[in-house]
Amino acid sequence: MKKNFSRNLHFLGSKIRSLRKSNGLTLEDLSIRCIQIDPNIAPSISYLSLIETSRRLPSKKLLDMLAGIFQKEVDWFFDESITSENKNNDSTFENMNLEPNFLFSKNILEKTIPALLTQTGVTGRQFAQILIRAYQEKSKNQFPNIERMADEVGLKKFPLTLDDLYKLYSKNNLKIQWFDQNTFSTETDSGMGIKTLFRSFFSSPNKVYINEKLKNEPARLKYDLATLLGHKILHGGDGLLSSHATGGQLGGSPRPFEDKSGNLEHKDVLYAWRDFECSFFAGALLCPKIPFKRYLASSSYDIHTSKHLELTPAVVMRRMTAVSNYRHWHYFDAYPPGYLRAVYRGNGIPLPWGNMRMVTDPCNQWGVFKLLNESKFNKPLSQISIMKNSGINKIYSSLSIKTKDASGNPHVICVGIDLEPAFNANNLNFEDIMEELNDNSSKGDFLLKGRLKNDFEKVAKVLNINWVKEAVEQEINIICPRSTNCPREKMCTGTKKMKKKVSWLNQIKKDIISKNN
Repeated sequence: MKKNFSRNLHFLGSKIRSLRKSNGLTLEDLSIRCIQIDPNIAPSISYLSLIETSRRLPSKKLLDMLAGIFQKEVDWFFDESITSENKNNDSTFENMNLEPNFLFSKNILEKTIPALLTQTGVTGRQFAQILIRAYQEKSKNQFPNIERMADEVGLKKFPLTLDDLYKLYSKNNLKIQWFDQNTFSTETDSGMGIKTLFRSFFSSPNKVYINEKLKNEPARLKYDLATLLGHKILHGGDGLLSSHATGGQLGGSPRPFEDKSGNLEHKDVLYAWRDFECSFFAGALLCPKIPFKRYLASSSYDIHTSKHLELTPAVVMRRMTAVSNYRHWHYFDAYPPGYLRAVYRGNGIPLPWGNMRMVTDPCNQWGVFKLLNESKFNKPLSQISIMKNSGINKIYSSLSIKTKDASGNPHVICVGIDLEPAFNANNLNFEDIMEELNDNSSKGDFLLKGRLKNDFEKVAKVLNINWVKEAVEQEINIICPRSTNCPREKMCTGTKKMKKKVSWLNQIKKDIISKNN
């Protein structure tokens, strides 16, 4: 290359730093990406820092590698134009002013919530879970205190074996008592029949009961052991924790208390929050943040590697949302025909279900519903979707996997990301891309071609997520939160197009104003 490497040194370093930060990468993350491509020329963290601060020049081979990672031409790094670092404008969680605010006082809410729960059919426990989920999403699934305690216990070892967990149990004076309990039939709160396996529970002060059936499923056994160890570490093992079962209530594991109240009681929040904390601890212990993030980078976020790690795909998916530098994730766990068991929406994707209830009008173009309700779809499904919702367009990429729980019940787990921040981080005009997508989608699903496909491929390579790369080769789907509001010209579900509801009083008001002008 004839380009003089000593020229525009400052611009080169600044641009590399800007690209790295706008894509949410640390110096360590970038170093790992380089090692993944070619360990012989991959720079150390300190050397990358020197490059970014204009104290070292990268070699031609290294610059070519960096250009490939960020999908840029080499000449771009020497261009004297400075690219400003993108700020993540997350409108999903903007503060909402509640007016008149006196209606949201503590006393009014305490009187209103019981009536609300009664009318919606949501239990106090389920409402507590909704509150925790909202907090989790607002926090972008970041709970550093729990992460730190898990790291102190497990010493960041990855992967963690069953023998490692047994040693941790011995170290923390926990005893395991095995019991034999077969799968049995029960009903959910909604009256749906389901097979249930009573997996494990904690008996204060230091005894853990585990179903022998889990001995044949090391991935699930590791999760239960880690969760109950979390209760000992976080709560002193006082026993105030839900029993762990597969099946049962689809809104969560069966409760240790039998009464079901329409009121939101202190114990509802306590048990729901502790269940969440222990589950998060288990994920952090089995997949410690730093080594797991390195592993995801080296495997390009391959879900299927979970098997040789003896981790369930669900654990891997959920941890992705917590450790990834890219913050715009969602996660679903759904049971047929449309019951929601778990959800995380750090990217604010509209929920295709009612909270903890069965959806009655699903959009069947969602990957989740394709796998839930259509027997011909059994393989993992990668897709890119255009979400059309009340005049707002978004682009999501997702991976959905059909699997079975410990009781043999089929269900679908799904992980996905919002692609808009990735386009913005790479200086690709999202509005222009969205306009072109809308033009192509006027007649239904379509394949990406030309420049549009190149833009998607560029973003997928920078993100380094295999299933996003796979989705670029598939048809783009048009989705919506509810099929009754289908944005397609030709309905895809057979549902009749709903006429727009207009307040007759507002119409009269408009007529009066029009006549008097």
